[in-house]
Amino acid sequence: MDRNRKSQFLDVKFPDDFFWGTATASHQIEGNNTNNDWWDGEKKGLPRSGQACDSYNRYEEDFNLAKKMHNNAHRFSIEWSRIEPKEGKFDEKEIEHYRKIVYALRLRGLEPFVTLHHFTIPIWLAKKGGWTNKNISRYFERYVKFVAERIGKDVKFWATINEPNVVTSIGYIAGFWPPFRKKDFSGCILSLLNMIKAHKHAYKVLHKYNSHAQVGIDMHIAYYEPGSKMFGFGSSVLADIAKYYSHYWFLDKIKEFQDFLGINYYRHFQVSIMGIHEGRGKISDFEWEIYPRGIYKIAKEAFQRYRKPIYILENGIADADDDQRPDFIKSHLMWLQRAISEGVDIKGYFHWSLLDNYEWAEGFTKRFGLVEVDFNSFKRTVRHSGKVYAKICKNNGFNSKKTIEAD
Repeated sequence: MDRNRKSQFLDVKFPDDFFWGTATASHQIEGNNTNNDWWDGEKKGLPRSGQACDSYNRYEEDFNLAKKMHNNAHRFSIEWSRIEPKEGKFDEKEIEHYRKIVYALRLRGLEPFVTLHHFTIPIWLAKKGGWTNKNISRYFERYVKFVAERIGKDVKFWATINEPNVVTSIGYIAGFWPPFRKKDFSGCILSLLNMIKAHKHAYKVLHKYNSHAQVGIDMHIAYYEPGSKMFGFGSSVLADIAKYYSHYWFLDKIKEFQDFLGINYYRHFQVSIMGIHEGRGKISDFEWEIYPRGIYKIAKEAFQRYRKPIYILENGIADADDDQRPDFIKSHLMWLQRAISEGVDIKGYFHWSLLDNYEWAEGFTKRFGLVEVDFNSFKRTVRHSGKVYAKICKNNGFNSKKTIEAD
């Protein structure tokens, strides 16, 4: 029975050209990224990433697993510090490595979605002030130009910067990610302004080398809603203010420089005069609330605001026992399909993550993978949730009225 015939029996169906994939990030899976600011921070007290998943050497094995999951796309990031280990000195060997990654994906029928900056920057740039440096948008443009000249025609989909709102707020306000500045509000705002410039420069460069390129940002968008009926209208206003400054302020600045909107959805917050608080439903191992309806609300609102195609570039759960992930996937996809049925142009879903990986300040303690990784032997084992996701991808949907049994 072909896929179209199968879909006739599914009540949660997706468009025929829908992208199904998983997402990864270079520092979290490659291993031995020794020349970036995060590795430098690991010497100052952050958990050590070491060899991570050793995916720098095992990427073909990883892509074989993605292919067996019936994925037709995969998101990965290029490590800037490998490409430009010293200021103005570019490494042809490393860009060839990423060219091989693109080729390996295409060989398996997986569309590459490439992220150019996923949290880490080269040490030489960090010493110059990182994202607060007045010239960083030009440094980023130079790096993007080098990449685009060599693989730009082989890649259609690009995300310039991953979660600018997260890396700046944790690095400059919370202060426990590089550059470890606490309550540096001016540094946070300056970094965001420079990221806006950098994105615009990159957008132009990527289109110059590939007129068919689709370029967007990848924004962490949480669902904020009024958390107290007692304060009524006041809570609603505060929730609108929170969502505006969390993500819409940035997105409004680049709305003419994006072909699509990449959304990462993980969090649900309730807002009142008492502050911003995590929702009170079931929680993940990260103690984040599991709130599937939020993905529908944010996708619908973002599409109404920008009228751009949407790709869910990250959505996942820390769940070491894998007992919540299957339902997590299905429930989020049900709400996503509802948004599509109401006219929201959602083009793809990328689960975070393909593999258990190095989870930043938490080290290896949080397990997001559809594939379990033994960090001593690097053995990969597909979890039950990975088999469930594989069946959904294969059928381009699922029947919500019955339990999905893995093949």
